[in-house]
Amino acid sequence: MYVITALAVMTACGGNRNENAGTQHVDVKEVSAPHDHEIENRAHENEDACPDGYETHSGYDEHDHPDDAQYAEAGGVHSHDSEKGSTISNNPNEIVFTSAQAARTDFEVQIINPGRFVEVIPASGQVLAAPGDEVTLIAPVAGIVSFADRQIADGKKVGAGNTLFHISSQNIVAGDALARDATAYRKAKADLERAEKLLEDKIVSQSEYDALKATYEDAKVAYEALAGSASAKGAGVKTPMSGYVTSVAVSEGDYVETGQLLATVSQNRRLILKAEVSQRYMDRLSNLRSANFILPYSDKVWVLDELGGKLLSVSRTVDPKTPLIPITFEFDNNGKIMPGSYADVRLVGAEQDNILSVPITAISEQQGLYYVYVQLDEECYQRREVEPGADDGLRVRILSGLEPGERVVTRGAVNLKMASASGAIPHGHEH
Repeated sequence: MYVITALAVMTACGGNRNENAGTQHVDVKEVSAPHDHEIENRAHENEDACPDGYETHSGYDEHDHPDDAQYAEAGGVHSHDSEKGSTISNNPNEIVFTSAQAARTDFEVQIINPGRFVEVIPASGQVLAAPGDEVTLIAPVAGIVSFADRQIADGKKVGAGNTLFHISSQNIVAGDALARDATAYRKAKADLERAEKLLEDKIVSQSEYDALKATYEDAKVAYEALAGSASAKGAGVKTPMSGYVTSVAVSEGDYVETGQLLATVSQNRRLILKAEVSQRYMDRLSNLRSANFILPYSDKVWVLDELGGKLLSVSRTVDPKTPLIPITFEFDNNGKIMPGSYADVRLVGAEQDNILSVPITAISEQQGLYYVYVQLDEECYQRREVEPGADDGLRVRILSGLEPGERVVTRGAVNLKMASASGAIPHGHEH
């Protein structure tokens, strides 16, 4: 039996560094092991490189140690090659990602320093059409609905004066509304003309004449409202302005009553963002100035300041239907935002200085914990747990886990996450 005493000199990938940091010395405890020349020779001959740019240092692996417990007790450090001067780390939070690998991906590293960050309040919300930019179409008569265009549906573009529906009252118990209104109009007109002659001879009083005239005016309005759009298909329903159909409330062949909603048309020039916020933030609402939001059908963060947005109102009362406070913004529609969409809103308040924050793309989440990847040298990265604070949809405040001046992966962190889970752990790194 021989006693082997090893002094391993190791520079860890991602170890604590500063400008004066040098080689880290790790003393391996004395262990007794059989002196086997075959094992020793095999240890020096098997020098394998990690896949995909990961570099390993030749030496004992877990199968080369006669006593795994003693190897673990010694720190689990791979051998140091004095000729190459290279070492490796088996820390699972440290990853080697070469420059060549980074060049093949969408990858970016930024130096993170304290700066300006806005006060952020989370809220839920919905995008609505602005008042005046929307019109509702209703049934002028009772009857059966038919579509003027079989392609009428939500999102269809329509022009001012386009007929969207026909409503026919033929073959129903109440009879043809247009024919009925035409008869009433002709009778009221004849009664008024006769009363005008009798008024001159004082046969009818002025009040009787005025009543007949009012009846005539009403009959005329009702008749002309239908006569201008009447056809063999029935009374036509036209849109008074151009825009987009935002909702269709009826189906082909439905029976509708007079005044029933048929559809809504919106110009979509201006939109409303109605946010609802918890009462717990009431004392912070006086600092609100803008908002950012994300829609369910896109990962893009919409910034109201970039859409000509402005704050319209902060309610001083709570919505009776919910325990939330309504807040209303208005902004320009760029044609990519659908009215009616629900939104994840970040209300933007006063600016704060000297706040450490990172782009939201730098944050990774795993089992309820949050991480960033810190660059330790040109090809070595460390997964670091952090405590995130509020985010404005673009950046996240970091409460702990990072220090000013550290280099953080802000784009392409998923590549490091995949590399760390690729089965190439421990990851080697040659210095």
